[in-house]
Amino acid sequence: MNVNAQVTPKKDSVTKEQKIEEVVLIGYGSQKKENITGSIGLVSAKDLADKPNANPISSIQGKLAGVNITNSGTPGGSPRVDIRGVGSLTGNTVFIVDGMITTDISYLSSQDIESMSVLKDPSSLAIFGAQAANGAIIIKTKTGKGKPVYNFNSYFGIKKVTNIPKMVNSDQYIELYNEKLMNDNGSSVGSISRADYPADTDWFKEIFRTSIINSNDFSATGSWKKLNYYASVGYLQDEGNLAAGQGINSGSGFNRFNTKVNLSYKITDNITIGDNFSFSKMRTDVAQNPLLTAFITPPIFSVMDSNTGDYQYFNGYSTANPRASLDLYRSQVRQERLLNNIWGELKFLKDFTFRISYSSDNYSPSQYEYTPVKTYLPAASQGVSSLITRNFRNRNYVWDNTITWKKSLGNHNLEVLAGFSRTRTTLSQDYSSAKNVHYDGTNGSLNIANGTDIIYVSGIDRDDNVVSGVDQDQQRIQSFFGRVNYDYKGKYLLNASIRRDASSQINVDRSRTFPAVSAGWVISKEDFMSEQNVFNLLKLRASYGELGNPNVGRGFNQNVSIIGGGAYFGNTGYPAATIDQFVDTNIGWETTTGKDVGLEMALFNNKLKIDAAYYDKDSKNIVYNVFQGTVSGASNWNAYKTNAYSFNNKGFEVSVNYSNKINDNISFGVYGNFASLKNEITSVYGGSFLETGASLFGNSIVRLQEGQAVGSYYGYQVAGVFQTDAEAAASGQSGAKAGWFKFADQDGNGIIDSRDKTFLGSPIPKGTYGFGVNFNVYSFDIGIDFQGVFGNKIYNYNREQRYGNETWDLDMYNNRWHGAGTSNTNSMITSNQSIILPNSFYVEDGSYIRIRNIQVGYNLPKTFAKALSITKLRLYVSAQNPWTSFKYHGFSPEITNTDRVQMGIDNNIYPISAIYTFGMNLTF
Repeated sequence: MNVNAQVTPKKDSVTKEQKIEEVVLIGYGSQKKENITGSIGLVSAKDLADKPNANPISSIQGKLAGVNITNSGTPGGSPRVDIRGVGSLTGNTVFIVDGMITTDISYLSSQDIESMSVLKDPSSLAIFGAQAANGAIIIKTKTGKGKPVYNFNSYFGIKKVTNIPKMVNSDQYIELYNEKLMNDNGSSVGSISRADYPADTDWFKEIFRTSIINSNDFSATGSWKKLNYYASVGYLQDEGNLAAGQGINSGSGFNRFNTKVNLSYKITDNITIGDNFSFSKMRTDVAQNPLLTAFITPPIFSVMDSNTGDYQYFNGYSTANPRASLDLYRSQVRQERLLNNIWGELKFLKDFTFRISYSSDNYSPSQYEYTPVKTYLPAASQGVSSLITRNFRNRNYVWDNTITWKKSLGNHNLEVLAGFSRTRTTLSQDYSSAKNVHYDGTNGSLNIANGTDIIYVSGIDRDDNVVSGVDQDQQRIQSFFGRVNYDYKGKYLLNASIRRDASSQINVDRSRTFPAVSAGWVISKEDFMSEQNVFNLLKLRASYGELGNPNVGRGFNQNVSIIGGGAYFGNTGYPAATIDQFVDTNIGWETTTGKDVGLEMALFNNKLKIDAAYYDKDSKNIVYNVFQGTVSGASNWNAYKTNAYSFNNKGFEVSVNYSNKINDNISFGVYGNFASLKNEITSVYGGSFLETGASLFGNSIVRLQEGQAVGSYYGYQVAGVFQTDAEAAASGQSGAKAGWFKFADQDGNGIIDSRDKTFLGSPIPKGTYGFGVNFNVYSFDIGIDFQGVFGNKIYNYNREQRYGNETWDLDMYNNRWHGAGTSNTNSMITSNQSIILPNSFYVEDGSYIRIRNIQVGYNLPKTFAKALSITKLRLYVSAQNPWTSFKYHGFSPEITNTDRVQMGIDNNIYPISAIYTFGMNLTF
């Protein structure tokens, strides 16, 4: 899986007679972009550089059509990547970094990356078979060549949470609280006043802070005799925006030290060996996220109790003190990760190349979670301190062997690849817990041995539920694959591949074969195009491919329940055991098939480039839970796991790039991309469905059902607000009165009940887009990038979670119903749970447009640089996420939920921050 090519045009400008020399990373090799017959997105080092992101993938958001990246606001958090829709409900997009397959590249610095190829269509992905059902991104890190070159890149910035929701102040809260009493009880008994509650606390100000982010990277690259080298070292610090240090909490910071060494040595003209080495050391502070608590806590309480000097306890309220929740919990994850790829390449018989590669990925995260005695609670609820530790061991390897035959026979160009691959991933974990552990301010005091009621568990199998979350597992995949690339005169292109995978995850039918074929016609090379001066490239392409996903959850052990008096002998009942759940032991492969038709153009001396494509992708036998309503008695009747779902993704995407060099001192470029997407569940096991996800009082928000998009919300459609009690009484809505939501009678029977629930929208955008412009004017460079989505819905679960005396946002205060004719959109203020049934009021527009990045740079003139004995010095300032336009009543419409079924539910999600940085690039 190693790749040695880079995405580099050899000249800034080429004539139409010259070939386009962009080289694209593909599976187990590279190919000229002109000859590519699949759909592959290209990312260069320039697209990644100087962006204040711990994860390189965050920097390409909005850059590629059909690649929807949803960033995490959590420091060090990995973004979610969806390539051309939802490919599976489990698993993630994989990254092939110098031969190593991984789903997490948070260890990798953007400065070490030379290029990326984002494989979008199944024909491009099929060569990776079982590994690529959710898409794949091939990453090539930098290599050395030529004279020694040294680079130092650094930036310093501040992070600030923006678009903080406006909440009511204490006066407004007291007004609404007393109004609620009248609405619920018809009486003012129990009303409150400012004399009783003089505080006016902004809880968001209490939990958030402006923080610092800083990154420094140094690299050296070059050659020494037959040795090419690249070496780098870097350090990133992100303090996070959750306030730390007021109690024992460790905040939400992320620190990473990373080093990289890439070596290649040419033993002879035909033998080359190499090593790609990465080591990182990361620390993540995991504060208890108090966002939801801050959202619902009334402003009438103080942080501290002036009488006791301890945190304020909110007597009679179902919410905790947000500041106490943040301060009195301490958790930290430490991880060392070592990746090493050793490879060798032998050229023989003139046209053959044999390559062997062995990659290992070893990392052992350790985590502790500490909760002290909650002294601010009543004595009966204080509990005791507790400490939990988890030590993980991950040992993974990839062993690849390929042989390539490349031959030109006149006008016929042929490249044949055959290979064998074996991968293994191994996970184990140790779990410990204890009570009554005293924390003295040092991590050393957080020792299980210092506590009581000690539990220690090591190496529990995944189906053993002795301690939740403790598991060990090993997964293996063995593969044979082959590919043929053929072209005639560079005009007629053909690519065909096949892969045979065997997986340890599948209990039956363990081996599957995945074929793919694609073809292209370079119209611009035909004789009838020889006289035109518009097209440098005009190419049609089409592809078909199949993929499989074996990384599905397995369960072989039914739960056994003990029934007291369940077995009778005579007239006496004795305890008996019974099977409690139905388990499918024959869960098989998930499969994906896809078609792609595309058009590529390069016009006006390659200044304008256009790439358009239509895709249609079917995913079948998707493994997830489903209702098993035809079987009674099983405890998992509403969560039966099997190959339950199939769905379809289809859409159109287009990318446009224009660049022009006006003279030696002035140039500019413009880019834009757009992708549409329609996702639909096409079948469900047994014609059933699943209601799942976040819920209130047993009312689930999400329903998976045929004909709907994945993750669609399900509930009552609000048709307005009852203005009078008479109108409510005549509605057929049980118990309703003036000021309640008016639910639509979907079945027309005059009664409002669960049969009137309907689908309320989908979290999947109908369209995603990005565009930007950049200028180079003498020594200055300016760039701005925009990114956005539309057509998706967000479920505002933060806003819905009200059970009684929680607070309200300012929109609710301003637009509430408080008498006939006052509002037909927002309900009255009430504690009645009918108002918080899943309904369309909490489903909001998720569309947004964002300035993703603005950057202004200044390059020191070459004469000054030379006088300082340096090659280049660039200084820049940038702003990331400085402005976002949206209608959603929350922090940000960009919701990162790793569970794709709940991808649009805003439930205590860490917000996205604006980041303002000053940086420098020094080359010498």
